[in-house]
Amino acid sequence: MHKSLLALWAQPIWLLWVPPAFWAGNLVLGRALGPVFPPVSLAVGRWVVALAALAPFVWRQAWRERDLLARHWLLIAACGAFGVAGYNALGYLALQTVPAASVAFLNSTLPLMVPLAAVALGIERITWKALFGIAISFVGVAWIAARGDLAGLLALRWDGGELLVLLAVSNYAVYSVLLRRKPAAIDPLVFLAATMASGLVVLMPFWVFELARGAHIPTDPASVGAVLYIGVFASLFAFILWSRCVATLGATVTGVSFHLVALFTALLAFLVLREPVHAFHIAGITLILLGFFVATRR
Repeated sequence: MHKSLLALWAQPIWLLWVPPAFWAGNLVLGRALGPVFPPVSLAVGRWVVALAALAPFVWRQAWRERDLLARHWLLIAACGAFGVAGYNALGYLALQTVPAASVAFLNSTLPLMVPLAAVALGIERITWKALFGIAISFVGVAWIAARGDLAGLLALRWDGGELLVLLAVSNYAVYSVLLRRKPAAIDPLVFLAATMASGLVVLMPFWVFELARGAHIPTDPASVGAVLYIGVFASLFAFILWSRCVATLGATVTGVSFHLVALFTALLAFLVLREPVHAFHIAGITLILLGFFVATRR
């Protein structure tokens, strides 16, 4: 078993599906908690849990690498602002009003934004094969969002909530590209912990403002359990695996796997909420998977 895990870590192409599965659970829980859990408080809660779980394993190494961390503070601050603070707070805020179809459609623009950000920042180039896979997957997501009706695409509303989702995804695209700039000398888990801490610093003023406006943080067992899941699985484990995939496979190939969030969200909705699966779901999921394998096949 230990050798199998090491082999997966060395060749993480087979781990690309795990972060999207965890994030699909986060999406479902975020929608469920939307009416009762303030968005910034939920973002702060998930990262406090994640950092508390990670800190005991990395604080000694972080102290040894303090000079390196100080030297690259700007990169760490940018990763925290875009990947921890911006993406999550904006995403939870949007989930309070944005329809599920629009969320799936807009979140799946990440594989389109990642190569654009990578090219703009001079990190990497994009291949025609990756572009072709992105296009196939995006058609599948659009087909699900339109419920198998081309006219349904025109019915998608692009008001403030949809723009928040788009802004959140663009934040995560920048974060995914910035990960390629991480110095090899900094331990990956130390870098992740520093990113979480910097993201929490960015969130603090907005959290204070939210609380000052009378926001109430629920403490019932279901809400606490949801925050623990989001903090440990959708934050800590998902970010560790995502960072590993970006470092070894590149931001473009890893970004394509974000389409799987729509797939797993549909499966969770069927299993947990008993929502029916229609023909357009099957067609869209088939295209999503086809594009995923076209773009990532080596």
